[in-house]
Order: sequence, then structure tokens, then C-alpha cells
Amino acid sequence: MTVKNEAVDRIVIRFAGDSGDGMQLTGDRFTESSAIFGNDLSTFPNYPAEIRAPAGTIAGVSAFQVHIADHDILTPGDAPNVLVAMNPAALKANISDLDRGGMLIVNSDAFDERALGKAGYASNPLTDDSLKSFRVYEIPMTTLTLEATKPTGAKPRDAERSKNFFALGLITWMFSRPYEDTLEWINKKYANRQMVLESNLAAYKAGHSFGETAELFGSSYSVEPAHFDKGVYTNITGNHATALGIVAAGLLSDMEVLLGTYPITPASDILHELSKLRHYNVMTFQAEDEIAGVGAALGASYGGSLGVTTTSGPGVDLKAETVGLAVSLELPLLLIDVQRAGPSTGLPTKTEQGDLLLAMYGRHGESPVPIVAASTPSDCFNAVIEAARIAIKYRTPVILLTDGYLANGSEPWLLPNIDELNRIEPNFKTEANHTNPDGSTSFYPYVRDPKTLIRDMAIPGTPGLEHRIGGLEKSNESGSVSYDSLNHELMVTLRSQKIEGIQDDIAHAVVDDPGNDADVLLLGWGSTYGAIAAGARRLRALGKKVAHLHLRHLNPFPANLGDVLKNYETIVIPEINLGQLSKLIRAKYLIEVNSFTKVQGVPFKAAEIEKYVLNMIKENQ
Repeated sequence: MTVKNEAVDRIVIRFAGDSGDGMQLTGDRFTESSAIFGNDLSTFPNYPAEIRAPAGTIAGVSAFQVHIADHDILTPGDAPNVLVAMNPAALKANISDLDRGGMLIVNSDAFDERALGKAGYASNPLTDDSLKSFRVYEIPMTTLTLEATKPTGAKPRDAERSKNFFALGLITWMFSRPYEDTLEWINKKYANRQMVLESNLAAYKAGHSFGETAELFGSSYSVEPAHFDKGVYTNITGNHATALGIVAAGLLSDMEVLLGTYPITPASDILHELSKLRHYNVMTFQAEDEIAGVGAALGASYGGSLGVTTTSGPGVDLKAETVGLAVSLELPLLLIDVQRAGPSTGLPTKTEQGDLLLAMYGRHGESPVPIVAASTPSDCFNAVIEAARIAIKYRTPVILLTDGYLANGSEPWLLPNIDELNRIEPNFKTEANHTNPDGSTSFYPYVRDPKTLIRDMAIPGTPGLEHRIGGLEKSNESGSVSYDSLNHELMVTLRSQKIEGIQDDIAHAVVDDPGNDADVLLLGWGSTYGAIAAGARRLRALGKKVAHLHLRHLNPFPANLGDVLKNYETIVIPEINLGQLSKLIRAKYLIEVNSFTKVQGVPFKAAEIEKYVLNMIKENQ
């Protein structure tokens, strides 16, 4: 039978299996292959919330979704067109998302009575007609993998672990991905583990050959490369982009960087990536706990370095006191919060935007800090640089909000030229700034620029610039300890006004409103960018007048935001929380907004945005 090749403009594939089945590795490799081929892409890895969930259960299912296209895309796709299910639990956990008529590829060897029972099936879905809405391909992947790996001498239990490479080979053939690139990758990755190398190569080749020769599939598919601006691209995750942004901030400011941190899901990869980049004047310190990590970072900032600490919501709780100290000291500090579903341990591998109000108010006393949010995985690079710029220039801690969806998701990234990025000037003082009554000079640490209210900062040890700072309230300008009530009010007010004044140094809000006549404004922040922007595209295609504004700066807001919001009759704010930005907007601008929320540990789908707005328009007619 001759297999035809069918051209499609996009495809969404989800690999799903037990957490030990290698689905993240399989999906990541398919993604890299698609990136090399030149497709636009977006990914969504989905991990079990439990570290050691029982094998074969729904709680232990791991999945990786990738959307590839020959055109610009914004999300990992609302629903997969193809689901690869390695066991019954993976099928049950994901089948409700598969498009009707979609392609379902299952490892039929895994559907025995015991596995079906662990997944909660009363009958075998492969034989009870419950899957008749899909194109089902039953493939004995385990058996075929064991047969293919026999020549390697691997024990059956070890050989079975290569079945994910069989699946990868099959999907590589089915979607016309580069074949040789993955062979080279396997050879390199497993070069020091000969039997594992041979087994994975054999399984990958067998899966590819099965697709070519089994006469099971009516066609294979091809997705042509997308058009990109000229330049060098790489596929990058949000955590990797964040790590590179930290390095870039150090280079742009000519400052040493210290990352003081404690491992926590989903932020740990930033530490892992930065630990490989010591040759860029970056030091990583894995502390004994969250408090020690941020303390080390603040100490580094006091010494003239860029202090950075990374964490997730529970760690922000613990770091709050030290962030308050940094507010009082008026020292640069970059706190990166990779948000996850809470409260408490919550769903540690699932995404959420639940920490906005924590970032805004989660310290005692009047202690405002700037808040910056990244919107896509690659945007984490630029967001880090912007957060570091504000921290260094304004002598303040800054909180950067990303989340699990951005951290683990990936997309193509145009490598920037570091020489074209704006420098960050620390402007450390090297001369005295105060003349004493006797004519001598000294350094006062809280002398401020009259316009920006930025305090003078000198690196400790600079000759003649000895000074005092600390957590106790200080006298204005001199830095001496002061218990005077009016001075305390003055210092609190000055620090607050300094933060509010940053709005004069950030970009104005820019609305995506093609006709400048939209009735509805979709207002968002953070990782909802892709779903909101894609939802807006869908609504416009239906003839609806919809605008989109996405905020990078959440404290302070852009100076023109109030005026922009007044231009729209209806404002919708989609958030993966219970309406935190909505609360801030209502309080700040005294306007009504429509809060559209979702707290399920997964990102919005573009279709959800579209449906909500359509229903709202219908109700208002």
C-alpha cells in the first residue's frame, strides 16, 4: 500500500503515559526536531502533582503537548489532534481533551486487566466501542520494542524502558520530522551507557520502520516551516530564558551576580541552568533554606553585586521579612517567583497566577515594591532584564512573576545581540555627598535625587564613604537610627513615592486594537497572554470588535493605564486565580470590570476566552 503524505498547516500532539514512561523526554525531543525543521511551536509539559504517585494510576500520568505550525501561533493548542497513550491511565486522563475524530495511538500491550483496574476502567475501552468517535490505532509497542532490542542483550525489564523511543520513531515518521537529528542526539546523550544507547537506537529505528511498513496508516503528514525574521533561533523554556536574562543583566550592568536560592518546584531549573554559567561572573549558592538564600542575595547586593533569589509561592512567604529589610535598606534585590497552584503545598507541578496580591502586599508595614510579569517563555529573558534595571537604578527589591506554565513551556527565541541591549548603570557613588559644619565631608546614604528620589549608594569599603544602613528606621539623609515619628512618616512616604514615580520610567500601555473602535477590552497579565491574544484573533475573525492589552508592569501601573481603560465600555480580565488583578484595577481606577477566572492548575484555552466574550456580548444585546 502506498502511503500518501498530506500537508497540514498545524498539528497538536500530546504524549501521555506513566511518569516513568519518558513522555517529557519524548515530547521534548519531538519539539527540538520540529524547531530544527523550522516550525513555529509552543509546548505545555504537564507533570504529576505527586513525586511518587502509584504507577499506572491517573495521579501518576505525565503528559507533554506540542503545537507545531507553518505560521505564527500563540498557544500549545486548545486540544490535541493526536494523542499517544502509553497505558490505560494516560488514556483516561486525556481522552476527554482529544478532538472528535482525532487520532488515538495506544500501546495495546499495556491494556491488561490489572492496568485497566488501576486506571478505574470497568471494561476495556479498546473493545467496548467507547472510543468510536476517534481514529484508533492499537500498536503493541512493548512487544515490538522487546523484539527490536533483543540483539542488544538488554534484559526485558530494561529493554521495555525504550518503548518511548519506539513511540518517538513512529511519530517522527508520521509527521515527517528529521530522522537523522534524533539518531545523533541519542548517540550523544547516551554515549557513556552503551546498552541503553543501543536499546534506544533500536527502538527508535523500529518505531520509524513500523510507520513506513505496517500499512496501518492511510497517510503521513507534513507541516512546512514557518516564516521567521532573519536571525539565529533556539527553542527555549521560560526557566532557561530567565537564567540567561539574569546573566545578561549582570553583563549589562557590569555587576557580579549572586543567585542565593533553595530548590523548589517549579523554579529549580533556574538554579540548574545558572550553575553552568559561572564563567559569566555568576555565582550560585544553594542555601539550607529559603531565608538563607534571600539573605545571601541581599548581602551580595549590599556588597555591590546583583543579588537574585528564585522561588515559588511558599518561598515568597518565607522571604518576606528579608524583602522588607531590602525595602528599608533601599538595596537592589531581584526576587523571581515562579508561581504554582496553592495554598500551602497545593499542586506543586501545576500552574497558577495566585501570587499577585502576595507580591503586592505580602510584607508587614508600608513596604511597596515594583512588580514585573513575563508573558511568554522567551519573554522571561526581557522581563528579567527590565526587573533588574528597575532594581539597580531605583535601589529597591523587585518581584518578577512567572509561573509553571511559562517555566516549563517552550517556544522559538530569536537570539538577541547583547551589544544592542541597553546598558544598566549602577551609578555607585565614589565621592562624599555631604559637607559638615566644620568643612569636612562625609557620605550620607539617604541623600536622594530630587526628581526620582533614588538614594545615593556607595559600595562598602570605598575609602571615605563609610556609612550606616539597617533595618531600624533611619534619619533622612544621614542614616542615623531615628525613632522620631515625623521622620518615620517622611521616610515611609519617600520610599512609597519613589516606587510610584517609576511609572515615569516605564513604557506606556499599548493596546492591540486594529480598528481603534473596539467595544470590549481584554486586559491580562503574565502567562495568559497567548490564550487571550489567540482568543482575540478568533473573536475578530467573527466580526467582533475586541481589543487586547497585556500588562508587563503591575506596580506601578503604566502612567496612561487609567486613560486607556476609560476608552472601553466593557473590560474583561481573564486570570488563573480568583480575580486578583481585577481587585487592583477596581481599587485603583474605581471602574467596573468583568473578572473571568480559572483555578484548575492548567492555563486558559483560547476557546474559553472566545466563548466567555461571545456569551457576554449576547447577554448585553
